[in-house]
Amino acid sequence: MPIIKSSKKSMKKDRQRREYNRSIKNETKTGIKKINELINQKKEEEAKKILPHIISLIDNTAQKGVWHKNKVAREKSKLMKKISFK
Repeated sequence: MPIIKSSKKSMKKDRQRREYNRSIKNETKTGIKKINELINQKKEEEAKKILPHIISLIDNTAQKGVWHKNKVAREKSKLMKKISFK
């Protein structure tokens, strides 16, 4: 445990950021899993309806600094490729 006051504050802020980032990551990953399940179950129309919402979730993770922009581009590309080939 830190002794210096600024280190304590920094530790508290780190914890808050970690929880915030974790919640955003979980929401995004859940959306990606949901659309992948729909694709695997051959429910392409439902997947195409949900796709814009999932892409906006993915974009928000980059905008909020949780994921790097290249990771966001890679994830969006994978989803688009899966939907277009099936």
